[in-house]
Amino acid sequence: MEIAAISTVSVAPQSRQPSNTFSRNLASVSSLSFRPIVRELRVKSARLRVSATSSMDAVTAEKISPASFLDKREVLHFVKYHGLGNDFILVDNRESSEPKITQEQAAKLCDRNFGVGADGVIFAMPGVNGTDYTMRIFNSDGSEPEMCGNGVRCFARFIAELENLQGKHSFTIHTGAGLIVPEIQDDGQVKVDMGIPILKAQDVPTKLPGTKGEAVVQGELVVDGVSWNVTCVSMGNPHCITFGTKGGPNLKVDDLNLPEIGPKFEHHEMFPARTNTEFVQVLSRSHLKMRVWERGAGATLACGTGACALVVAAVLEGRANRKCTVDLPGGPLEIEWRQEDNHIYMTGPAEAVFYGSALL
Repeated sequence: MEIAAISTVSVAPQSRQPSNTFSRNLASVSSLSFRPIVRELRVKSARLRVSATSSMDAVTAEKISPASFLDKREVLHFVKYHGLGNDFILVDNRESSEPKITQEQAAKLCDRNFGVGADGVIFAMPGVNGTDYTMRIFNSDGSEPEMCGNGVRCFARFIAELENLQGKHSFTIHTGAGLIVPEIQDDGQVKVDMGIPILKAQDVPTKLPGTKGEAVVQGELVVDGVSWNVTCVSMGNPHCITFGTKGGPNLKVDDLNLPEIGPKFEHHEMFPARTNTEFVQVLSRSHLKMRVWERGAGATLACGTGACALVVAAVLEGRANRKCTVDLPGGPLEIEWRQEDNHIYMTGPAEAVFYGSALL
């Protein structure tokens, strides 16, 4: 049987400022885009016109068919965020401790050709052990990391919108890497207490032998016959940081063939849980530049935990001060490793991109 009805969907440009009716609108909107879109499709024998506006008003319809195909499909409502181009699908999961979608579904949603497109899916869940919220994340390959630095900034802004919080606020988040405490600043930036870096080799984890006590600092990692100087740090998730090869010149990170070299570090036998890898160029003692190959996501525009880990590595190797600006492909982060409490603090932006709904 042929399908024989026409519907038209028109979408106006989105305002850059989120609405205070965020939670209500999240459950009602069909899709948004940054430029007007007109789309026609045929469903049964009725004409349907749906319009969505930048003010996030509820969808209106004329002559909705009782047998609308949307009534027969499971729909996931979400908000797309990015932190310096490291982008995520944020899902309101506060009513359940089980993610609304599977890891396989998350991988499909993250596909940039056949899905929404993202580096990961993040779920805002009920807190445990006295925390305000729990954060879980599925990577674009469906794997689940312990935590994500850029993701936690997006999570904080998402919670502020869901709860209609204004001005400066902080809350506690349970993650696979432990307790994380983000604080939204008056200017909208998010400052995050990322906790204490882990340096003991077996806790990173890495099979590389310790070179400074039990820590791997300027250790040797052989990749395709080439020896690299590496320092290994965990921010609750494993990181391998390198400033160059043994005896070679300092890195020029823009010259790296990251898609070729990155996977060889990630899957190296010395990292039983795989690893994130940061390739770092020192511009000054307070200014570093990095490119990252993320475990489970590949090359990304930013990695918050990686920026924290590389500042620790740079300090341990005597290359930088404890407070640095780290340039990532998506923009800069401010990182401080405080001597008084041994905690690392990360400050950077997080922005909503669009609201949407996806068929599962």
